[in-house]
Amino acid sequence: MLAQQGILTKADGDCVAVERPDGSSAVFIICEHASRALPERFGDLGLSAEALSSHIAWDPGALAVASKISASLDATLIYQRFSRLIYDCNRPPESAGAMPETSEIYTIPGNQRLGDADRRARTEGLYIPFHDRIRALLKERATRGQKTVVVTMHSFTPIYNGKPRAVELGILHDDDHWLADRMLDGAAQTPFYRTERNQPYGPEDGVTHTLKLHGIANGLHNVMIEIRNDLIGDDVSQGVMADYLTRLLQSSLEA
Repeated sequence: MLAQQGILTKADGDCVAVERPDGSSAVFIICEHASRALPERFGDLGLSAEALSSHIAWDPGALAVASKISASLDATLIYQRFSRLIYDCNRPPESAGAMPETSEIYTIPGNQRLGDADRRARTEGLYIPFHDRIRALLKERATRGQKTVVVTMHSFTPIYNGKPRAVELGILHDDDHWLADRMLDGAAQTPFYRTERNQPYGPEDGVTHTLKLHGIANGLHNVMIEIRNDLIGDDVSQGVMADYLTRLLQSSLEA
C-alpha cells in the first residue's frame, strides 16, 4: 500500500512497518508512537523543530528498545511510521486525543478545528490500516496455533507539567493483569529500576485502547510497558533496558 485515502503520498510509503512477521516468540510487540515523522503534505503542522522533536510527537527511544527486544526474542514487532500528532493510534477515532489540538504546553495549529472529512481521512489513512495489519498478523498466528501475548511499548517524560516523575518503569494493564502481575513480581526481585503498576498513566487516562482492542477482545494476555525516556537516550542505555525487559518478559512467561 503506497497511499491510503489521500493522507500518504508515494514518497511517504506505508504507514505500517513490521519486523519479524513470522517471529517464533509468543511476545507480539506493538509500538504506536514509534516515529515523529509527518506525512509530507502536512508540512510541520505549524510547529517548531523543537516541538516536533519532543515527546508530543513521539515516544523517544521506544522503538529502539522494542526493536532490540524483538531481535533477542525473535518476536514480531509492528509499529506506526508516522507521528501521533497526525493520528494517535492508541486512541479510538471518537477520542479528542486521537488528533489533539493541544499537547502539554503546545498548541498544534495544523490540528485546530478539523472538520469531519479531515478526521475521517486521517482515521482511514493511519488508524484503520495500522490496526487492520495487527488483526491480520494475529489471525495468522491463531491459524497456525501460535501462542501470543500482546506487549505495547512506550516512553514518558521525566518531568510533566513542571513536576519530576520518580517512577522509572511503568507496567500498565486494564482488566487483564495476568502478565502485569508476573512482571511486577519479577521486577520486585530484581529492582534495577523503580517500577510501579499503572504509572505514570493508567486505564482511567485512556491509554489501554490497543490492549483492549487486540489483547482483551481476543482473549490474549497483554501488558503496556512505559519507560522514562531519560533512561533510554542512547544506544547503550537502550540496550541495557532492552536486555532487562527481555529477561523480565522471559521469566514472567515461564512463571
